[in-house]
Amino acid sequence: MRNLFSILAGTLFGIGLYLSGMTNTDKVQGFLDFFGSWDPTLAFVMGGAILPMAVAWGLTRNREPLAGGSFPARPEPKFDRKLVIGAILFGMGWGLAGLCPGPALASLSFGGTGGLIFLATMVLGMMIAPKMSRLLDSKETAG
Repeated sequence: MRNLFSILAGTLFGIGLYLSGMTNTDKVQGFLDFFGSWDPTLAFVMGGAILPMAVAWGLTRNREPLAGGSFPARPEPKFDRKLVIGAILFGMGWGLAGLCPGPALASLSFGGTGGLIFLATMVLGMMIAPKMSRLLDSKETAG
């Protein structure tokens, strides 16, 4: 049952990304171009994702998932050097390529060679990230 919900959720997510324009790199870069020809329409997409998720978190407090298991614990809000560096790197990649992880996967079917290169380098970055995180942790405790 859990796999069925995962397939359904992933399918809805992919369709939503495509229909909203999140897989269109020109549209995403237009959204990020505040001082040029800014396209604010993706703000509605983000709001359409954030608001239902906030309600879902509120409704699931002290409950169990229908498909079994348990909900993950809320992460502690921690504003630190790793968050800032990660956000800057993510934003730079998002702005340069016009894709983030979800749309990158969704665009595999039509992204061509550029989409594959982006996905490969994104995976490489995800493999390097734990090493960078440990390095930042060691510098934080040493300093």
